[in-house]
Amino acid sequence: MRMITNSIRRLDATVRLGIISAAFCAAATLTGCSSYYLGSTLPPGIQSVHVPTFVNETKEPQLETQTTRATVQEFQRDGTLAIAGADTADSRVEVRLTRFDLVPLRFERDQERTAQEYRMIIGADVVFFRTSTDEVLVRRRVVGDADFDFLGDMASSKLRTLPEASRDLAHKIVQLMVEYW
Repeated sequence: MRMITNSIRRLDATVRLGIISAAFCAAATLTGCSSYYLGSTLPPGIQSVHVPTFVNETKEPQLETQTTRATVQEFQRDGTLAIAGADTADSRVEVRLTRFDLVPLRFERDQERTAQEYRMIIGADVVFFRTSTDEVLVRRRVVGDADFDFLGDMASSKLRTLPEASRDLAHKIVQLMVEYW
């Protein structure tokens, strides 16, 4: 009987400790989020964006097509800014693709110069404008990337990886716009 009573007391102490811990965590979480608010941090009057075709300054052909398409799709997925034409948009984003690199990450054991895995890196200079005044709201360099295993030939491997690297770049561009400081 005494053993059962001691077990119940220990259980009660564990439950009390759990409740106290949960209350402490809730209080810490709520005070940490006191300055956080939901919604966009865009300036007033910015509700739509025009996305002209990106300018490709790299030697990679058709890079601008894939990255522009991915960025438009990311704006649509995010939903904070509506896509609009040049004559009706409140803002526009101009992007110059300045970097396209394939960086070897992992090599074959027996052949030190033969890479098995690469990272595709796409770099871009991004400028976000208010269209009514041409005021620059944001100017930053953004990098998107994706890792891939080398399978078959390099052209096929790049073609398979480009959509993923473009989506990563697009996500970072859209995040930069909608989380305007």
